[in-house]
Amino acid sequence: METAPLPPARPAAGGVRMLAGVPCGSLPGARPLELDLWLPPASTTLHPLVIFFHGGGWRLGSRHTIGPAYAGASPNPFEMVAQAGIAVASVDYRLSGEAVFPAQLHDANAAVRWLRARATELGVDPDRIAAWGESAGGHLAELLGLAGAALDGEVGATGPATHVSAVVAWYGPSDLAAVATDAHADPLDETTREAMLLGAPAVSVPELAAQASPLNHVHGGAPPFLLLHGRADRFISHRQSERLHAALAARDVDVSLHLYDDADHMWLGSPPAAIDALRRTIDFLGQHLRAPLPAN
Repeated sequence: METAPLPPARPAAGGVRMLAGVPCGSLPGARPLELDLWLPPASTTLHPLVIFFHGGGWRLGSRHTIGPAYAGASPNPFEMVAQAGIAVASVDYRLSGEAVFPAQLHDANAAVRWLRARATELGVDPDRIAAWGESAGGHLAELLGLAGAALDGEVGATGPATHVSAVVAWYGPSDLAAVATDAHADPLDETTREAMLLGAPAVSVPELAAQASPLNHVHGGAPPFLLLHGRADRFISHRQSERLHAALAARDVDVSLHLYDDADHMWLGSPPAAIDALRRTIDFLGQHLRAPLPAN
């Protein structure tokens, strides 16, 4: 499956080309891992790439969605990023009802390896790959930037490296043991999203919760980070991004944090936050991946 022919591309907004349902990893006894790929208008140069991980509390969601704030948008956010000269791969990963952590990170790493292995065929630069995610997907993007080879896993293609050159996380959880208390919930509740990811409440499995928390993997060699979060977030407190920002800054990592006063989770309640978050993301990716400007 990792070497299967690519599906035909179909035209999207602004000259963007879209490949849907590309197989990027096989799992015995489980559904195949797939991604959707948005490629910038045809060019003779290799484009940088950002890999997007959807939200849904590790329990719901799919590669087809980026949150309700952008429902019906035309061009959609992925097309906007591709129009700016940056290819986008939106990938699926196993949900917590299918497997517990670290399966989700192993799937994310499999997507990086597959994309890097077939980069030239896709017209993307294997040395300019970033990670971007929202909520649970932001957590995975953060781990891709921080966790290192120890949590790579063996899903899908083997060989290519899984490092990324930049990370964007929207309202992502970075300290799983504190998610419940930050949200004024019961840390022993077995039905929380993080408990279902870990197979038990985080406080009951402290070693696994620590392994699954980006905050515990911070190091001085981390790539640049952009953290965006709403102060009114009821599900993942903005304190999660503030802690990660402080830890990265303490290690002299290039990190930026922006908080939106009126924005709830998924930018609900603040359409301007949704617009600004996407703009900041495109600007950050362009800066750190050195993307060429789109032709006028």
